Amino acid sequence: MQAVSNKLAERIGDVPTAVSAEYKPRSDGGKMKALAWFGTRDVRLIEAAIPDITDPDDVVLRVTGTTICGSDLHLYHGEIIQLQQGDILGHEFMGIVDRVGPNVKNIQVGQRVVASFQIACGECSYCKQKLSSMCDRTNSSGLQNTMYGHRDAGFFGYSHFTGGFPGGQAEYVRVPKGNVNLLPIPDSVPDEKALYLSDILPTSYHAVVDVGVKPGDVVGIWGLGPIGQCCVRFALLKGAKRVIGIDNVPARLKLAQEISGIEVINFSEHTDVVKRIQELVPGGLDVAIDCGTFHQPKTLLHKVEKALMLETDVSEIVNEMIMATRKMGSCAIIAAYAGYTNHFNIGALMEKGIRLVGCGQAPVHKYWEELLEMIVERKLDPTFILTHRVSIDEFPALYASFDKRLGGVEKVFVETRFSAPPSTGAPKLSSVAEWGEEVYTV
Repeated sequence: MQAVSNKLAERIGDVPTAVSAEYKPRSDGGKMKALAWFGTRDVRLIEAAIPDITDPDDVVLRVTGTTICGSDLHLYHGEIIQLQQGDILGHEFMGIVDRVGPNVKNIQVGQRVVASFQIACGECSYCKQKLSSMCDRTNSSGLQNTMYGHRDAGFFGYSHFTGGFPGGQAEYVRVPKGNVNLLPIPDSVPDEKALYLSDILPTSYHAVVDVGVKPGDVVGIWGLGPIGQCCVRFALLKGAKRVIGIDNVPARLKLAQEISGIEVINFSEHTDVVKRIQELVPGGLDVAIDCGTFHQPKTLLHKVEKALMLETDVSEIVNEMIMATRKMGSCAIIAAYAGYTNHFNIGALMEKGIRLVGCGQAPVHKYWEELLEMIVERKLDPTFILTHRVSIDEFPALYASFDKRLGGVEKVFVETRFSAPPSTGAPKLSSVAEWGEEVYTV
């Protein structure tokens, strides 16, 4: 798939952008550790050149915290097109400013900052509305333009389909348009709380806001990974009177039930999820949110069609949501979908008057200041989702264990040589090998 997509992208050609994806190596020849993609389930820690200021709006960070995201597993399985061997991965990271370009006046060397996972130009009509993920001027993928009719913003470490920008699962990272795409962090907020402003906090908050959760709503959330768990918290903050989480991973169900205090459905036990929800909520949900994944079909039909490349994505969760939601209710998709699906229940969508919202990639810039204020005021503590801390050297094993969803892994803080010690109450450093042989084995 990668060879075909890269060849097709080459034929279509790139779209001109306001930024360059490739960086200039430092003149002293300095090297850094970075996590790179080489094939399906083949990620490796490599020695890469440390980036220098390439464009005048650049900022270079010493990475003090990075992580792995559920959407990174789509890359791990080779399901996102236009991946190329040696691509540096990672779109959630923060750090200390190491160098700034001559045009950058609002960010200083030595400052602690978090980066948005998307790269916004700050000047187009979308950026002026703080819809940073929809920036028109930073993604060069002509293939995405052909498939979708338009392009998202460029993203860090997420293939050439999103611009080909080297990511932050590394010791250093170049941030194009650093004067726009970095948020200063006060000293009172430790890295373990600030890091997730780069993606999962704005993403989950965007889903809840975009679909319009309001006081008194009954909300169903499919997928209790980090995004789903945060959606639970935000739905409750918005006044939902009842939240039901759907998953089949015991540790995730336990976290949602015991820490967030919601009802849960294990779909391995209740295989007919719609029937179970209708038993629990006669009349149906007010709101349903898809925080799941397209790459693990449940039914044999979709497994066969995916294996034969007759579809790229699976419609099962969306169909369940439509069936389980009341007439004139709302469904939202914040889970990452990439292409085409079969057997979508468009009839039920129309006849029930369901509002189906494709949330899109979350516009981080729209929300991250509000969310940082919640953290500062102690209305929100993101560390409830943080289960482990590992060294950057553990990245290949971490991908393998995170993919298997074993060992109670939910969200992981990955430290580099520039990281501060763990803050009070945060997980201490451990090794993936300590979590159990079945977790560690690639």
